[in-house]
Amino acid sequence: MVDQLMANGTRVRLGFPVKVLGASGLRSHDSRRWQNKPHLSVSLVYLRDIFLYLARKEIRFYRMAGQLAPYLTHPDLPSFHNQIEECSTELAAIGDMARQQRVRLTLHPGFYVRLSHPDPALVSRSSLELAAAASLLDGMGLDASSVVVIHVGGGGEDVPAALDRFARTANLLPEHVRKRLVLENGDRQFGLRDVLWAHRRTGIPVVLDTLHHRCHNPDAIPQLDALKIALATWPGDVRPKIHVSSPRTAVRTLFRDGKARLQMPLPHQHSDFLHPFEVIELLQAAVSARLRSFDVMLEAKAKDVALLRLREQIGKYAPRLMGHVH
Repeated sequence: MVDQLMANGTRVRLGFPVKVLGASGLRSHDSRRWQNKPHLSVSLVYLRDIFLYLARKEIRFYRMAGQLAPYLTHPDLPSFHNQIEECSTELAAIGDMARQQRVRLTLHPGFYVRLSHPDPALVSRSSLELAAAASLLDGMGLDASSVVVIHVGGGGEDVPAALDRFARTANLLPEHVRKRLVLENGDRQFGLRDVLWAHRRTGIPVVLDTLHHRCHNPDAIPQLDALKIALATWPGDVRPKIHVSSPRTAVRTLFRDGKARLQMPLPHQHSDFLHPFEVIELLQAAVSARLRSFDVMLEAKAKDVALLRLREQIGKYAPRLMGHVH
């Protein structure tokens, strides 16, 4: 087993989303209210500082804040609509910095992006949000590995109809937007089979979320098989990515009106840290199966601290695996 792990060429990069908790004073974006005139230029200064932190910690995969350009598409605030053009030089410089550090950058817009929604106005707004995200990445000059992660969206009870609306809308998007999109399976609806259907209709690659797959897997597809299936949807020249998290198991105490109330954990909620042995088993299985190299976005509440701890735990409990993980 050990010799096989080391002989195989599978490589995995670990990444984290948005907030940095391991160093003080690092902000992910300009979060000021519109009255204070927040701007993409400020967010890019913050992002540069995060890059310096990533370099110190040797982290090569990072999800930027979805609100990097504040109020960029807000219909009632037109003064914010030209931020990308106003920051063309700064965006190019950030892109150069990312390439120099070999950091993969991605985006994941909010839940309000729903290409499958029956309301044309909401679909139009969603399309505008995705076009803005793609323009940000294009402005940085990033390659095809810098993707925009989306969900199918709310489908109510009629999943087939929602999937059909999603596919028809996605296929109408401009090419420069559509080529950035990747589709994640859901934890209550739109499991792996559903997003594969959408992939066949649109060509959009599939991002396997392992926790979502555990929560919603009506076809009982084993996790390693699901990983193989998802990786196969990506073009040969673009490194796939997946999402990995562990379910929250701790009880929380909430206080309301001076009274304490216990909140039980739910399976789909992310824990603060990763279950190290589950992640190790997944990565060892992927390496043993000689899967293509891929990246892992760790969706844990402790963000970069969770990544650094997991890296240490892999080194302690599966040191041979460290030849494949960085």
